[in-house]
Amino acid sequence: MTIELAGDSAELRKARGAFFTPPDVTDFLARWAVHSPADRVLEPSCGDGAIVTAAVTRMRELGGRTPIRAHELHPGTAAEAEALLRALDYPGEVRLGDFLAVTPEPLFEAVVGNPPYVRYQGFTGEARAAGLSAALAQGVRLSRLASSWAPFVIHAAAHLSPSGRLALVLPAELLSSNYAQEVRDYLLSRFASVNVVMIDRLVFPGVQTEAVLLLAEGTGTTDRVGFAVVSDAAQLGDVRFNTVLDAKPGERWTAALVSSAATSQLLSLRETGLLSPLGDWGRVSLGAVTGNNSFFTLSPERARELGLRRTDVVPITPAGSAHLRALIFSKADHTAMGRQGSRSLLFRPVNPSAAAKAYIAHGEDLGIDQAYKCRVRTPWWRTPLGEAPDFFFTYMNEATPQLAANPSGLHCLNSVHGVYVGDSGFEVADVLPLAALNSATALSAEVGGRAYGGGVLKMEPREASGLLVPSLAALRRHAPELRASWLRLRAMLIAGHLDDVRVAVDSILLSDVDPTSLHEVREAHRLLSQRRRTRAKSRPRSPGTNA
Repeated sequence: MTIELAGDSAELRKARGAFFTPPDVTDFLARWAVHSPADRVLEPSCGDGAIVTAAVTRMRELGGRTPIRAHELHPGTAAEAEALLRALDYPGEVRLGDFLAVTPEPLFEAVVGNPPYVRYQGFTGEARAAGLSAALAQGVRLSRLASSWAPFVIHAAAHLSPSGRLALVLPAELLSSNYAQEVRDYLLSRFASVNVVMIDRLVFPGVQTEAVLLLAEGTGTTDRVGFAVVSDAAQLGDVRFNTVLDAKPGERWTAALVSSAATSQLLSLRETGLLSPLGDWGRVSLGAVTGNNSFFTLSPERARELGLRRTDVVPITPAGSAHLRALIFSKADHTAMGRQGSRSLLFRPVNPSAAAKAYIAHGEDLGIDQAYKCRVRTPWWRTPLGEAPDFFFTYMNEATPQLAANPSGLHCLNSVHGVYVGDSGFEVADVLPLAALNSATALSAEVGGRAYGGGVLKMEPREASGLLVPSLAALRRHAPELRASWLRLRAMLIAGHLDDVRVAVDSILLSDVDPTSLHEVREAHRLLSQRRRTRAKSRPRSPGTNA
């Protein structure tokens, strides 16, 4: 049962990053972190007390009465947690205020919590300043894209005694996001032991963000991170850290989810020159940012209604990427989408016609010129464009990233990336989109990309540049076979048979790979992609309790 305080609501709790923690999770964290009746326990963001309750239960099992200290930002919630401590007849206090503004006291044997999760867009103002300052005080300079939980981890660790234990519920972004790199590196340098528990099913009701449990203890450094995977929170009673990742500063931790055999095969394919980073083919770049797509992108019919000239608009691939899943986006495809009403033109006059000037004035009446991206450029109505890319790269994917050739020289918006191929490989680059649909590249995408809400796999330009795709040398060897299969496999893609296409491409590109090793690669890709999609669809077994 969830109790809603007067003046509080689910929406307000979400805005401040408060997500209530299920009892299976709170009990596990308390049991792992609290070892002795003399342990001093700190809960840095207690909500209305689920973790505090678990800590009290654990202390009583051990025969202890050592006071517990908690912090809470929200006054009503802090009052409820204080009342809970009294009802439990256990000594302790709940301090009202921003934990990130508290001077660290390295006194506690156990810090247990579920830090607030607010993405960087909402993590602003004084709260953000306090968080960045708290992290910097420990020698960690966080990215401007860091969400609220990142400084909490670092500041919470600063309250531990030398042998203390840190047990936190964190988003799975810890494992893979760029902004969490500083946190990962800090954990390796600060603790003697770091372990992570991954839960297949989503933990929090109505929240698509995947949670992991971070367990870190001792003082020192480590280059190994242990991983355990359980099917759901109810299985936390049987946690085994069967996977150990050799972790290096600057690296992600997602590789821990891939079998050593599959990892070795990916490495071998790169070392033998069959695969190479997409960045070896050329530059990967963000698409154009208009500042207001609804104003700047037009269908051909709308452009005609406005009386715009051809020189007032630029042909583009329409926003989104569903139409870029068939190896090529041709002039005929572009024309057909325009006739169907897609916004296949970008308003971008160089010398505006009378009709363009009227549309510009209309935009100013609407306040479009005051949008941030428009306000900072001159003139506001001219979207910056580079050269048209050779390929489009779909960087938000439910299945896998794909390349689409751009023979018509269309520009693209930032719903896709542009890939610019160097002259040296251009004679075989036409088969690169098909060749990239192999199992090894698919696995590389799962390891190098990031899973977002809804099960979407995202790859920013830097991640896309590191994606392992067939090398120039490999395509020079296999181009004839790929070209011979191109029409047939494209038809299969259009029909929705991506998995069958992948098997066919494997038979051409990976024919020399040992069948057992290829099976390991395929199985690793299947498990990672299935895990990503399952997390998006799953729901908790029970509604949980208040935090």
